[in-house]
Amino acid sequence: MEAILQPIVHSHLFVNYVNELNKYYKTEKQRRQKFYEDVKEETKAEFINGEIIMHSPVKVKHSLASDFLYNILSIYSNSHSLGKVFHEKIMISLTRNDFEPDICFFSKEKFKNLKVDQWQLPAPDFIVEILSDSTEKIDRGVKFDDYAEHGVKEYWLVDPDEKTVEQYILKNKKYELLFKASDGNIECKTIKGLKFPVRAIFDEKINLKVIRDILNKKS
Repeated sequence: MEAILQPIVHSHLFVNYVNELNKYYKTEKQRRQKFYEDVKEETKAEFINGEIIMHSPVKVKHSLASDFLYNILSIYSNSHSLGKVFHEKIMISLTRNDFEPDICFFSKEKFKNLKVDQWQLPAPDFIVEILSDSTEKIDRGVKFDDYAEHGVKEYWLVDPDEKTVEQYILKNKKYELLFKASDGNIECKTIKGLKFPVRAIFDEKINLKVIRDILNKKS
């Protein structure tokens, strides 16, 4: 039993607390179901801790970093038949929360269990979030903890302002920082064999060179 529950369990108001929590959870489930009914394909929205979070349009630097990284991950994983990379508008439905990560990767083993008309997906193997002023607290907070709790093996936080990437690896249901840099090479642990310069996430010329190298090695 978690330490946070001990005072509640040993309180004379235990039953009252349980009833209140059940009432709150019932209401939250109703809000979540309404969210599923109302959410549109063109809308960037998430259901987090009982609340609907609507996201603003992203800045150009955010979109470029996301596109550059997606291209590398997707082309490499496809060319080596390792799995599938998704970009934007993919909903990951966890125990309590529904997230739309910027980039996520499903290994070949997980991907084969997905149906083509499925829109609520389980936890993937690897997730990338591109930081912004409006999302950084969530990306470093509830998402950081929830992704770890649900077994997402690798989590990257990309900062388009500082042009850095943080690489976290799951160990005992907790993320440990493995790598943080604005230069040098980063090696993806989940997409086996993929190693490329950090600057390829932010520089189009370097990005194109990495992609050419990936394709040339397969030809």
